[in-house]
Amino acid sequence: MSLIDPDRADGADRTLGLLLAERDSLRRFVTGLMGRDPHGAEDVVQETLLRAWQSADRLDWRDRPIRLWLFRVARNLVVDGQRRDRTVPVGITAADFGPAMPAPVPDHAEQVGDRRVLVSALRTLTPAHREAVARVHLLGQPGEDVARRLGLPPGTVKSRTHHGIRALRTTLESHGFRPAGAEHLRKETR
Repeated sequence: MSLIDPDRADGADRTLGLLLAERDSLRRFVTGLMGRDPHGAEDVVQETLLRAWQSADRLDWRDRPIRLWLFRVARNLVVDGQRRDRTVPVGITAADFGPAMPAPVPDHAEQVGDRRVLVSALRTLTPAHREAVARVHLLGQPGEDVARRLGLPPGTVKSRTHHGIRALRTTLESHGFRPAGAEHLRKETR
């Protein structure tokens, strides 16, 4: 009595032949799904063929084309791999972002000094210019709202804001002062 069943050996050879015949088309399919990762694509192809080999006795090799089953298994493996890779970023660690910088502590003394200089410069403006600049730039109100509240045309508010900012800038620069937080004063309302 022989240890190898000839009918079973012929079936295994036929199964192996069918799987090897599908290998190239399966590789092209997986490469199309995975892009430029030839090693990953080869891993998926090998895993797909291994699963087909392990499930050979349960698959219908005669009535159904095995290619559809192989493509479905390969696609599922690619999707599972993408999900797994998405949850764990590869090659990026917390150390790559550098040490966490503490938030800068504001210097209150400097802010008080800046405020005093700004208030002093605002006092040099005419009341109309001062009100337009304060409402638009310090309180952040839209120019149209300021015009409506003051009963002025929007163009007048824009003009007063523009000329007020120019006068403030001239006053501050003449005293050699450039406040750290006053970059918004460089914007002119149009």
